[in-house]
Amino acid sequence: MPLASFHVGNVQIGGGPLAVIAGPCVIETKAQCLEIGAALRDACARLGLGYVFKASFDKANRTSIRSYRGPGLAEGLRILASVRERLRVPVLTDIHEPAQAAPAAECVDMLQIPAFLARQTDLLLAAAATGCPVNVKKAQFAAPGDMRAVIGKLESAGCERILLTERGAAFGYHNLVVDFRSLPIMRSLGCPVCYDVTHSVQSPGGLGNVSGATREYAPHLARAAVAVGVDALFLEAHPDPANALSDAAAQLPLAEVPALLETVARLSRTLSERG
Repeated sequence: MPLASFHVGNVQIGGGPLAVIAGPCVIETKAQCLEIGAALRDACARLGLGYVFKASFDKANRTSIRSYRGPGLAEGLRILASVRERLRVPVLTDIHEPAQAAPAAECVDMLQIPAFLARQTDLLLAAAATGCPVNVKKAQFAAPGDMRAVIGKLESAGCERILLTERGAAFGYHNLVVDFRSLPIMRSLGCPVCYDVTHSVQSPGGLGNVSGATREYAPHLARAAVAVGVDALFLEAHPDPANALSDAAAQLPLAEVPALLETVARLSRTLSERG
């Protein structure tokens, strides 16, 4: 059976304060990762929110072959390990191939399965075999109840620490919508649930060679998710989104994130107090 509550490093996921999984879309430089991670860590600490740093070492599903993908596995994992050591926070990264699971698990505290790959059995089994907790993004084409089969694959390889993340469903071309019924449905499967604030506002491939986004709606959807009930929020932030090397249209300006976190933290506490 999956666990309704577990820890990623020192951060409780499920059954406790709201957790925040946040960082840049992709690793650009170590200095930038440390800057973003420190700012988000401190903002979460002030609000009593658990914090997990996230960043990708390779964006293997970029729209264009010419788009920046990241520093690659070896250098990327070195940077993520440095962030974990220097900031003293747990770290999450996503994997795209089974062979990446074991080396990534040596450097991070949680592995993530991208939405496009949520049904890939070998990838799920490899992630589960590491013993790390696993965050699975619900595929854009999947119903929330379909995640039962994903849980079954992970459990078959011994993984009980599973987080399920809603990141929007395909609604025609270049458009995602969020059906918030998915959150209680996925929670009924026995796992904590997370809401992906920034990918949910993407317009996949909407700008031709890159994805667009309606970033202005992210705070509204974040509040809605907390009101419905989530154990964690996932978001991406950048000091200068206009010049970000990936997901420039969707990432939140780093300077604006603390105010958003304050709002959702207050909402989460109010709902907890009222039962």
